[in-house]
Amino acid sequence: MKTTEVRGTGVRLTALGLGAAPAGNLYRATTDEEAHATFRTAWDAGVRYFDTAPHYGLGLSERRLGAFLRTRPRDELVVSTKVGRLLVPSPETADRTDPEMFEVPADARRVWDFSRDGVLRSLESSLERTGLDRIDVVYLHDPDDHWEQAAHEALPALVELREQGVIGAVGAGMNQSAMLTRFVNETDVDVVMCAGRFTLLEQPALADLLPAAAERGVAVVAAAVYNSGILAYDDPPSGATYNYAPAAADLLDRARRIAAVCADHGVTLPQAALAYVRTHPAVASTVVGLGNPEHARQAADRAGAVVPDGLWRALADVGLLAEGAVPAPAPVPSESNHPA
Repeated sequence: MKTTEVRGTGVRLTALGLGAAPAGNLYRATTDEEAHATFRTAWDAGVRYFDTAPHYGLGLSERRLGAFLRTRPRDELVVSTKVGRLLVPSPETADRTDPEMFEVPADARRVWDFSRDGVLRSLESSLERTGLDRIDVVYLHDPDDHWEQAAHEALPALVELREQGVIGAVGAGMNQSAMLTRFVNETDVDVVMCAGRFTLLEQPALADLLPAAAERGVAVVAAAVYNSGILAYDDPPSGATYNYAPAAADLLDRARRIAAVCADHGVTLPQAALAYVRTHPAVASTVVGLGNPEHARQAADRAGAVVPDGLWRALADVGLLAEGAVPAPAPVPSESNHPA
């Protein structure tokens, strides 16, 4: 699988990455065995980039992912986790279910902390949960309401760890593009994870984040490329989700119209959704949340699909893709690049 180096860090991301939120029992309980089988299927398909966070299942995702990755050659893989939410033991609520979308006991509570001490404590805890010797990429996780502390305390702490060789690359991960653009322009990030704001359905990141990242050589990891579900179906059904809630009727209609144009060009909506984000030169990897082995096989198959350049032009012609969002045609290899 193609890999891209995060600017001069030695960290190489595979074009397809595995998002391990489902391994934290996102929306539904799963087993250690199913999570392990999902990771193994992705690995067998060539995936070598794995993303997790303490937030995912109150540490369950990190523990499960670490247990798998410890069975694989350390130098062949890249793992990222996140800081900004400390997990504080909460035995008084352990008989309840976590209120934040994860089917796990609420035996800990999340506490926002982007201080230097909070970052160091969070990373140390992640290393303990994963059992790994190091973390390759560390993101500030959703610092939307914490710009000052995140930019002036948390990030310098991560940069110091990067300079010491403790971690490989530093960045920020968010569900918006505006503040990620500030991180790119005003701080020393190597990579940013943009969730849901550069997809086949919507492209606000094209106006700010992607050109800034391209200019400064910052890698972009595109996440939530299915907008949390609506683009994950060949024909989006009623009840499909957008931004983790039921999609509005107008969005559902638009997604279905996009799917119809995709079908006319011989590809499915999910194949096109994955292919579209890869067309921008700033995008180094696409991370997809994978909840079972079939999802992992499906993602690898979709990522390998050939999507014709003419699809983007066709979508623009019927008003389903803005003119400025139409990717440039892929360069045609010269004959000198072909073996005789």
